[in-house]
Amino acid sequence: MSNIHPEFHRFLTREDREKRLQQKGAVVWMTGLSGSGKSTIANEAERVLFKAGKMTTILDGDNLRTGLNANLGFSDEDRLENVRRVAEVAKLFASQGIITFVSVISPKREMRDLARDIIGDDYIQVYVEASFEACAERDPKGLYEKARRGEIKNFTGKDSGYEAPEHPDVLLDTENSSVQDNAVTLIEEVRKRIKLEL
Repeated sequence: MSNIHPEFHRFLTREDREKRLQQKGAVVWMTGLSGSGKSTIANEAERVLFKAGKMTTILDGDNLRTGLNANLGFSDEDRLENVRRVAEVAKLFASQGIITFVSVISPKREMRDLARDIIGDDYIQVYVEASFEACAERDPKGLYEKARRGEIKNFTGKDSGYEAPEHPDVLLDTENSSVQDNAVTLIEEVRKRIKLEL
């Protein structure tokens, strides 16, 4: 580590970039069980914000596991490293003034605490709430059925626990509210926290 010398932008500051984009960067960290609706809500919220002229991106856990995190499994140690890497990438996006949605299960509180520590004040924690039973009934990727047959090990909610956030910044109930309503709630909360004009 002694031979590493981080390079800092010499002419453009974060404030310069945010002024150009007319928005502040943020990391909207969406946690919840597989199938709870994290990615679906993130996509809907991004669609609305993009239509309003805002710069956004989505860091989806499954997508990142096909590249950046392809060498990681689903043990607690690997999940922690997965979260660390995603948090570092999200932090970089936010520092460029980009509203960054992160859709990862991040099942343990220590994992989400690590993300918050890395990202700092830009971190907005969103709990996408749905019961194991509701997610298993939806099963959009067929994962719950595979887990039931014993084809997936360390499956969150079955043989690997999920610790629900006790005090999330935003709570989205996907069993009793639609995707569109949850996206509206999410956008409004983000808008208030970063003083976003729509």
